[in-house]
Amino acid sequence: MARVIAIANQKGGVGKTTTAINLSACLAEKNRKVLTIDIDPQGNTSSGLGIDKSKIKNSIYQMVIGECTLEECKISTPIKNLDILPSNVNLAGAEIELIGVEGREYILKKQIDRIRDEYDFIIIDCPPSLNTLTVNAMTTADTILVPIQCEFYALEGLTQLIHTINLVKQRLNPRLEIEGVVFTMYDARTNLSLQVVENVKNNLKQNIYKTIIPRNVRLAEAPSHGLPINLYDPKSAGSDGYRQLAMEVIQNDEEETFAKNEISEIKYRN
Repeated sequence: MARVIAIANQKGGVGKTTTAINLSACLAEKNRKVLTIDIDPQGNTSSGLGIDKSKIKNSIYQMVIGECTLEECKISTPIKNLDILPSNVNLAGAEIELIGVEGREYILKKQIDRIRDEYDFIIIDCPPSLNTLTVNAMTTADTILVPIQCEFYALEGLTQLIHTINLVKQRLNPRLEIEGVVFTMYDARTNLSLQVVENVKNNLKQNIYKTIIPRNVRLAEAPSHGLPINLYDPKSAGSDGYRQLAMEVIQNDEEETFAKNEISEIKYRN
């Protein structure tokens, strides 16, 4: 059954979409079957994975308002092992469309639960705001991965995000956990990046990934070509960073699965 990871941070410009695109592609490169869900109305994850947003017949907007099924929305990307539920600007209207709809927090979850066995990982790119779409992502997800940019205001808004995650866990999704924090846009030439990393490690009581994503020109160029970094420039520092992050995510998943199996076996013996 797929591990569902929502990539969220209410602060914009932290590398959230870049992480969704490249983590998905690098997991697929490791022969994992991946579904990426673009739940951001900007649709940048869709275009970054080679999807022409202007030619989408059914986007995730049509799916959440009940005009199409998940299967009618899903598109195979040009990348092996990677499918996507694409988004475009129409999704901005979903917030209004869903007002008064019963169980609107679980619309995405109900769709995804049907196909979880078909994938190893499901990656959700959330919008940079805490709205109905983000709540849908959190009720669907097992864990939240939080990208943090290595800048002075790195922790700004993070307290509110953690508070929201805890509320969703208490009221809507008891299994939800924070997958971890990943540092992005790290510049080894500046003292500030190092200071931010140390500050967050000292003040944030959350799992922090060992992988740090560097600031990299090739990472910034790749989306304009509709390619993830591991295909656009396989030997770049950005590609190395996201491959390492994918390996950490896989390792975490395998360790958790092993632990669950051990617990199940102990219960069975007793």
